[in-house]
Amino acid sequence: MERKDNQSPQDETARILVEFLEVAITSIVFLKGIYPPGAFERRKYMNLVVQRARHPELRDYIHSAVLGLLPSIKKGLVERVAVIFFDSDNNPMERFMFKLTVDGSYDSNVKEADLEFSLRSFFIKLPVIESVTRVLPHNCRWEITAYFRSLPQESSSKNEELWIPTDTKQWQQPPLITPIKSMSSQPLSVQLYLEHPSVSEPKP
Repeated sequence: MERKDNQSPQDETARILVEFLEVAITSIVFLKGIYPPGAFERRKYMNLVVQRARHPELRDYIHSAVLGLLPSIKKGLVERVAVIFFDSDNNPMERFMFKLTVDGSYDSNVKEADLEFSLRSFFIKLPVIESVTRVLPHNCRWEITAYFRSLPQESSSKNEELWIPTDTKQWQQPPLITPIKSMSSQPLSVQLYLEHPSVSEPKP
């Protein structure tokens, strides 16, 4: 499918990427098992069965957070998007990192089918994360965090205004990294990897 409504290649790529991130983040939260299975429902996306949040607050949080990144992704400002799980003391336990690269100079028609073909491989790979991740405690929490190459000078989007600076704790030692999946299909590259605290990380 070619670009829609005379959108630029950057706009079309950003739209596809935001849709992908919303479904991928929902899938990670589902696979981590911190909510009852009934909080999700099966849906079709990219000709695959995926999970969609049924609880309105959960669904709206993921949707509004990712949609709020759309203007910054179009501008090439977003470097990484993370799903971070914390223990009861607010210490990060796991970080699922999406590293994003969008070619802002790309000026050809974006073929949605080609990008979706490359991105759907993430959903095929995601179930294997259960074998490399940790069982989370019942009292854990999670959040979506974005890392920007530079911050927008002014906000032009109501959703964009929802993003605020965070005081999320960082590990003092370099984390252990487990690659999960990567793809590159002009004009988009996405890497997904998992970060755990190093064995030498000081105990809180």
